[in-house]
Amino acid sequence: MPETIVITAGEPAGIGPDLVLQLGFQPGGPRRVVIADRELLARRAQLLGVGAVLRDYQPSRLPQAGEIEVLHLPLARQEIAGRLDAANARYVLDTLDRALDGCLSGEFAALVTAPVHKGIINDAGIAFTGHTEYLAQQSETDQVVMMLTGGGMRVALATTHLPLAEVPAAITREGLERTLRILHKDLVTRFGLPAPRILVAALNPHAGESGHMGREEIDAIAPVLDLLRQEGWHLSGPLPADTLFNPDKLACCDAVLAMYHDQGLPVLKYASFGHGINITLGLPFIRTSVDHGTALELAGSGRADSGSLFAALKLAGELAAHSA
Repeated sequence: MPETIVITAGEPAGIGPDLVLQLGFQPGGPRRVVIADRELLARRAQLLGVGAVLRDYQPSRLPQAGEIEVLHLPLARQEIAGRLDAANARYVLDTLDRALDGCLSGEFAALVTAPVHKGIINDAGIAFTGHTEYLAQQSETDQVVMMLTGGGMRVALATTHLPLAEVPAAITREGLERTLRILHKDLVTRFGLPAPRILVAALNPHAGESGHMGREEIDAIAPVLDLLRQEGWHLSGPLPADTLFNPDKLACCDAVLAMYHDQGLPVLKYASFGHGINITLGLPFIRTSVDHGTALELAGSGRADSGSLFAALKLAGELAAHSA
């Protein structure tokens, strides 16, 4: 049997169902199984006017060309494209839980996730900050690292979904060392880079101006980089973020570590939006995702761009093959 990549369809009112329906028109690659409500996909296909061929997932039977294998989980309430419904929040998490169980058991070689809507999950009374944190918690992984690829860049984050006011206190020596060790390990083991070169951003403008504009570089970032350089790592920084992302510097690195979400990701998304990939490093399985949100206004319109989903699927297959 070929390796199987599992795909969660995400928020049922968003564009996730639209995107996965296009899988049947993309031949080749690893076996792909979508976790979703089967009738949701059938309704969305009818709304889009596409002739999707949906078949129930049976592990022992391979799909035929053009078929989309569906591992059916039922919605709590029938969806309306573009309209969020808190009643279906638990369904979204159930699809993730089933995918995670399959990845941990070896049933699936990797997980690809379509976008979810954090707000509606929280409105349902379920504390949820994002895929990255949820998968870490459910797999009992102490720490994970969010990394996006696109536009010729790999950008990892020292902190993820935090209010900006909380970022400085979250930049600690212990946290940065753990983050860099996860990033370094996965660049070696998942991406096949034996000696990865990593650029590390400063937190403050001008890298803190020797302590006159903040001491995080002196007290937290630089000591960790010095420690890891003694182990033979190729690290540059802490570097001012406003000049880090120039072609000369990027040409000499394999990844960038940004200190917070909106320090590193605007640059990458400007260069690759719609075709970027979100990767969770440090998990006991491979997980990739799209670089965009649920785009409720596009759901059911036929205008959703599946480029990021197919890029995430392609990379998941490559990482699974490399890790096999």
